[in-house]
Amino acid sequence: MSEMGINWNGSFIPVALLVLGVVSLIALILSLVGIHNVTPSPQNKYGLVFDAGSSHTALFVYQWPADKENNTGMVSQTFSCHVNASGISSFAKDPPQAGDSLRECLDEAMKVIPEERKREAPTYLGATAGMRLLRRENESAAEKILAEVSKTIKEYPINFQGAKILTGKEEGAYGWITINYLLDSFTKYSIEHRDWIHPASAHPCGALDLGGASTQISFVPADPITERDEEAQFRLYGFDYSIYTHSYLCYGQHQALLHALRVIVNSTSVQFEHPCYPEGYSENITRASFYSSPCAEGQEPVASGNVILSGIGDAGRCRETFKDIFNFSCDHNTSCGFNGVYQPKVHGKFLAFSAYYYTFNFLNLTEGQPLDVVEAAIREFCARSWTELKSNYPEERESRLKSYCANANYILTLLVDGYGFKSDIWRSITFQMKAANSDIGWTLGYMLNLTNMIPTESPQSLRGHEEGVWIASIFFIVLMLALCLVFLLIYFLK
Repeated sequence: MSEMGINWNGSFIPVALLVLGVVSLIALILSLVGIHNVTPSPQNKYGLVFDAGSSHTALFVYQWPADKENNTGMVSQTFSCHVNASGISSFAKDPPQAGDSLRECLDEAMKVIPEERKREAPTYLGATAGMRLLRRENESAAEKILAEVSKTIKEYPINFQGAKILTGKEEGAYGWITINYLLDSFTKYSIEHRDWIHPASAHPCGALDLGGASTQISFVPADPITERDEEAQFRLYGFDYSIYTHSYLCYGQHQALLHALRVIVNSTSVQFEHPCYPEGYSENITRASFYSSPCAEGQEPVASGNVILSGIGDAGRCRETFKDIFNFSCDHNTSCGFNGVYQPKVHGKFLAFSAYYYTFNFLNLTEGQPLDVVEAAIREFCARSWTELKSNYPEERESRLKSYCANANYILTLLVDGYGFKSDIWRSITFQMKAANSDIGWTLGYMLNLTNMIPTESPQSLRGHEEGVWIASIFFIVLMLALCLVFLLIYFLK
């Protein structure tokens, strides 16, 4: 027995080492073959933009791949939230409420952005014409509101970049970027090339934006822009763009209606006919209510107290009333928009959004109808009585329903007489509010332009096996460990 034990002791170690060596060599070979460089799908980056308009505020969350296309992110909207309050400019007497009004939407946005991406997500608040007017009237109040909304946003784990009042030029230009990005005018995916390419036949579309306090027009004119103050330049997806853009403060839809009231209520009388309100509608309002706007600066009511407005539903007189709030004279050698502002002749296709769309969508006029059809439909709507309108549109708020005739005639006056969309080119305008599942407005263009300043995140490169080789490697490594345990047990328990 002792002789057999000596033989076993003498042969055990070499045999065990041989078996383990063979298994280890196989595992090593398998671990070195079939290896490939693997680039995992890039993670998305996120950005947040608040659109603080004159009548309301909305929050939009955008995302784009970390590996950008030609140094500009492929940005898409992933979330939107409308603040349940009026515009931040309405909180001039209580600025902290402006900040508090944003919390509900911020809380919802935090649920959308992955935890690991929140702190790097750039966040901006852009205030538009409502705050531009407030700054003109009370700069201190405007600054306090911006400070309060900034204070609230900074409480959240995001990369807050600041709150600012956008210029009208910025608002118009970013709206133009949004439209053309969504319409694939800058870049589109080519199945043939399996890559993003610049469309050779792309013709940028003009942008028509109508808010509550201002209106913007932006487009690429046929001829060179002669006044550089009305020009905006961008570099997107490796290409340079130069556009004409102008914003008219005090010519947004709400301010235009107030201006029309100042035209109508032009004497010391107490009762006035309002040609834009439906027949049978009347309201009692104070003169001060339509003179309190900063847009009425320098104008004084001819009397004090209240006035009674009675609707007569006359589309012709309504439109003439709106013409009175414009100055159509032009001192430029080329052409003007209105109020003496230089504007090249409108050129190409245009997309009209915001209040343009909401009004014309209500009137079922967004199907590309000719101008004479549009004008006839508006005249017919204006002729309907207040009783008939309330009966036919019971779900519509009366404050909106009374104003659709006025809004439609203002839009006609602005587009046809102000910008020059006569009957021969009227159908170059498309009325639309969404494209590619994104809201149309300035915020996407703002985010898209800002991504040029966000460094590209280099794709992480990994090395990996083919699945079959990886399984075989794991099998032999496990086998080697099992044999080690077995040999150890035999050796010590023999």
